[in-house]
Formats: sequence, structure tokens, C-alpha cells
Amino acid sequence: MPSGEPSIAVITGIWKVTIGDEDFCLNVSVHWFLRPTQLPAVRAERAQEKAEIYYLLTGASILPSTRVIGRCIVTSSRTLGYSVVLNSKPLAEHEQTYCCFYATNTQKGLFYDFDWERHKSEALKFTRHWESLQQWDPADNASKEFAPSTPSRRARARAVATSRSTRKSSLRKPVLSDEDDSGSEFEAPSEPSESEPEVDQHSEAEVDNVQDEPDAEDFTPRTPSRRKRGSVAGTPRRPRTTLAAPTPHSKAALRARAKKRSLAVRPPPPGGMQDLSLQLENVSKDPWLRAMHVLHVSARPEAHRLPCRETEYSKVLQAVEELLEEGSGGCIYISGVPGTGKTATVHAVVRELKRMAEQNEANPFTYVEINGLRIPEPSAAYNLLWEAVSGHKVSREGHLNISSKESLKLLTRHFGQGERIGPGGHACIVLMDELDQLMTTKQDVVYNFFNWPTLLGSKLIVLAVANTMDLPERVMSGRVRSRLGMVRINFQPYTTPQLEQIVKARLLHAKEGLPSNTADVIAPDGIKFAAMKVSSISGDARRVLDICRRAVELVQSHSRTARTDDVKRVIVDMQNSPTAAYLRDLSFHERLMLAALLRCVKREGVEEIKWGDVQHQHLLHLNVLSEEADTMRRPSPGELSMVLDSLAASRAILCEEGVVVSRKPEDEKRVVLNIEHAEVERVLGEVGGTKWKNALNI
Repeated sequence: MPSGEPSIAVITGIWKVTIGDEDFCLNVSVHWFLRPTQLPAVRAERAQEKAEIYYLLTGASILPSTRVIGRCIVTSSRTLGYSVVLNSKPLAEHEQTYCCFYATNTQKGLFYDFDWERHKSEALKFTRHWESLQQWDPADNASKEFAPSTPSRRARARAVATSRSTRKSSLRKPVLSDEDDSGSEFEAPSEPSESEPEVDQHSEAEVDNVQDEPDAEDFTPRTPSRRKRGSVAGTPRRPRTTLAAPTPHSKAALRARAKKRSLAVRPPPPGGMQDLSLQLENVSKDPWLRAMHVLHVSARPEAHRLPCRETEYSKVLQAVEELLEEGSGGCIYISGVPGTGKTATVHAVVRELKRMAEQNEANPFTYVEINGLRIPEPSAAYNLLWEAVSGHKVSREGHLNISSKESLKLLTRHFGQGERIGPGGHACIVLMDELDQLMTTKQDVVYNFFNWPTLLGSKLIVLAVANTMDLPERVMSGRVRSRLGMVRINFQPYTTPQLEQIVKARLLHAKEGLPSNTADVIAPDGIKFAAMKVSSISGDARRVLDICRRAVELVQSHSRTARTDDVKRVIVDMQNSPTAAYLRDLSFHERLMLAALLRCVKREGVEEIKWGDVQHQHLLHLNVLSEEADTMRRPSPGELSMVLDSLAASRAILCEEGVVVSRKPEDEKRVVLNIEHAEVERVLGEVGGTKWKNALNI
């Protein structure tokens, strides 16, 4: 574990792999225990004993012997004694005593009464010649060299084949008697050792010393290639009689899901989340102050106060709840223009799932949110995901000091083992907000996040939120699009009645607890006028909330109701903001370059655009948007660079800089717009008229 605590397991089998007369490696078969810190982060709370661990129902793995770092004692006694002596030797640093009273299914979050001592004794009855076996000391790993120094590729392939054949013959599953009611529910290990090893699950040995895993050599994810046809005749194989299991989001899986009884999607309970209500308790009884508080764009409404998004809420909740119930992974693509409630709806769904998991109404899970605008680079998303799946406590221990490349190796190994190696096995929900910002040239980050949920046993659920509905078709490559799946939920822009309903719902919430004769802080006609203005441009709920909040702030000192004239005044002031005034004072070619950059951003789906593409789009717009008063002469590349320098000097556009950039061709450097896109579109449309609006698709 990243926190420094090794994992605990019981050895159920040991065998040596040999090539000819040489020893190649020593493998061990283990069954995992679970520490309380390795349980899902979102689960029902339960009391825990000191040094208590849990027996994992589905937790068998095959590891190299180098992963075993020490021994410990597991007992079912309620009284722990730390002066236990093993083989008349004092206990070493890792030879501690742990108690185990329950077995657990981490996927379902269920716990069963479990007698480890009885389970162990019953398992040993079916192991022949157990007493005559020589005790194996894990400390001897350091003094023994099992693997040859530089084994050839052919020798390594023979070793893997030998290891697989040896596993089948050496591992036996005994059948417990009916008298053992505690062990009859569980698969008994065949050859448990006298003491249980502590395994460093995420040490460097895990990455470098695993000899029998085919993916231990190279952790970098690749697109699988066709197998080359060779002239050497191969061993004939028996034709496959069973079909492979469908991927979680394939058509076959969706049809199978539809045949099942659909889960009851419940609306959030009225008393579910009280975030905004608790905030209002600290606000004075002044109606205008309370209205300004609830109308602020940063105020998070409760789940049951998300009007006009009930259908989308039910779709997202049902899709995620089905994946949690099945114990499979999947991707859900959520799209819509900014300000349509995508992130707020997903947050409401996650809060409801957390409430259900804490009350044992849903399977437990771990949740992590990755916002493309809040991380320094797209590859930093690997670190955040690894901290979540490994159980690292960021609030207590801070972020892990590892590189993104190392996190990618650990994640690839974690999700690429079928049934994942090590304890755990619960689901992980990832919210990838602002997916547009995570798109790179190679698209490797997005591909990995979409590919991991398709792997067997990953239990990774990715909620991808983007501002463009056709981003997969326009920007993503074929291999990325194939991993995205078929579950897509689109959020349409808000209409005028919906925007009115959103504002009125928040104002009604602000009046709770006030006298019934309290006057309205803003007139219904003013709300309707603001909703009509915003819906005709973008349908952004955040903008109408901002307009109404400023109108209430304008009349607060006079303690009167805000009317339509006050709303009009606020809209005029917002249109005459410093940013709008700056955009209106720009020259023709400066405005044309901003329009060209916006057009490239919409077409490419990413914020960073090559300077050569902007120049090309600038010249295309010149023939369409130029008026009689404007010059029709095509500017030279040097003149366009002067226009770019002017916009960069005022920080309207940011240019790529650095030593690496200086070595690139001039057209390869990237530029990004540093002003809100909606504001640029609005002002350019007002100044340029219908031609500019058509060119900008507004």
C-alpha cells in the first residue's frame, strides 16, 4: 500500500519452475486478507477491533516468491497477545498478530461471521503429509537466486508454459464437510502455511520481479496487432465451444441488461442533502441577502432541487447503479453546452449513490473526480486515479510523490490482471469533467481511461462530461471511439420556461422560514425577461442566475422589488463590461483573428490550436466577413504575426513558449484563447452583425 502497510495473505501453494536442470523461478499461490484501510471509501460504517482484518471471499492470486517480505499470525481470538513466539523464535518486525472474525465480499459490501481457526484446521485435514513438509522461510528469498541472469525469450516462454501446467496439477480444491458451517461457504485453501505472509503489494519488486506475467515486461498500453503467420506448424487446438463474454457496453451486454428487471430509479429523498439549507441557516433573515445567496452560481442546490433535469438524472443514476450491481465496468458519455446542469446532475447522482451505499442499499465504491481545468497536464489524471484505487488518504497524507509514468505502470498492472492481483475488488467511479481539456495529440490519456473499464474484472466506471455532443466523431480517433461504448446522454440547452423555473425554485427556497407576507425580491416579469434574453443566446443557466442576482443586489439598498427595468439595466452593464469594451475597440483583423481561433476550437474540439491553422482560417474568413470599408488585401504571414503579438500583449491570446517551441517551425506553435468564449461570440456578433453570427454559428 502507498501508506507503507504491506498486504496480508495466506500461502496456499508453493512450486518451483525449472528449465532443464536449472531453477527458473519460485511461485506462490496466496489468498488475501483485507485491512480496514483497504475497504471501499464509500460504504456503511462498522465498528472494528484492534488489528482486525477480513478474509476476502474472492481473493486468490499467484505471485513470485520475491513478493513475500515476512510472516504474521492470524487468530480468531478476541484477546491479542503480541508476545507470541513462532518456532521458539521472537517475532520479527512484520511478525505481528491480527484477528479475523469476518469474511467479506467487497463488491456487495457484505460481511459474514467467520472462524479462521476452524476454517484453517478443516483445510489442513485434506492436505496430505502436511506435518512432514519443510517450513519455508521468506527471509531466504534474498539469499537464493532462482532465475537465470539473462534468460532467452524462448526459455522464458517455456517457463511460462511450464508454470501454467504446474498450477493445474499442484493446486487442489478440497471439499469441506457439512459439519463445518463456517467454512462451507468459502473456498478452502489447499496448502496453507503455518503462518501468513505479509506481501508488499505495490513495491518495486511487484513491477520488476514478476516472472510469470506476460505484461510485466512492458506496461505501456498498446493497440493489439495481428499475429504474424509463421512457417512453423503449431499444435492443433480444440475449437472453442463457448462464446466469449461480451464487453460491458457492447450491444449484447445492453440487450442482456434490458431483459433484466429494470432497477427502480428513485427520486432523491426530500431530506437527502442539506448543503444549501445548512448554508442558509447562517444567513440573516433579510430576503434580499438570502436571495443573493441562493442565486449565486457557486451555491450547490440539493439533489431534489434540480428542476428540469429529472429525466437526465434518472438515466445517469440507473446506468451507474446497473454497473455497480453487475460488478462490471463501463463508460457513460455525458454531453451538452456549458451551463446545462451536466456536472450538477452527476454530483447529485454521486451524492445519492453515497447515501445508498452508506445505508447498504447499493454496493460500496470509491469515488474520484478529475477536472481537466484543475490539473496541470492531462497525464496528471493518472496520479489522481491511482491514489483513489490504491486507498491512499490524500487529506491525511498528502499527494503521492510519484511521476505520471509510474502511476500509469501501476494502473496498467492493477486493471490488466483479469481478477486484479492483491486485496480489494470493489468498484471505482471516476468523474472526468471538462473532457475537452484532457484531449492530447496522441489521445493516450483518454484512450487509457476508456479502455480500462472494458478489461475483465476492472470494475471501473467512467463518467465522461464534455461540452460537445459530437466530440467522439470529430476529434477522437477510431481506437478511442471504439472504447467509449454506446451509453450517451445529451443535455439540451435550457428553454425560457425552464430557466424561469430554475430561478423561481431557488427564490422559493430562499423564502423558507420567512413570514408568509414577505415581498418578492424580483418580479416575475423581470425573471421572464432575463430568461428570454439568455435562452435566445446560449441557454446557460449560470448566466440567468448571475443577471437575477445582480438585479437583486441593485435594489437591496432600497428594499424594493426588482422590476424589468432593473434587469435591463443589469444586462446593459454586463454587455458594457471591460472585456466587452476591449473587444469592441479591436481592429478588423484583430477581431477576425479571434473569430478564426474560435472557429478552429469548435472544429478541433481542443483549446490549443496550431498557429498555421489559425492563419489559414483567418484568410478564409477574410473573403466572407470583410465589408466595403475594410481592406480586401491578403495580409502576409509577417503582418498576421504582428496582429498575434498585439493580442498576446493584452493577454487576449496566450502563445506557447519555451526552448522546445523555439526549435519548432513557426506554424507548429500553439495558441489558446484567454477570454471567455461566450463573451467573445456575443460581442463579435453584436459588432459584426448577421455575417459574423453565421460564421461563428451563433
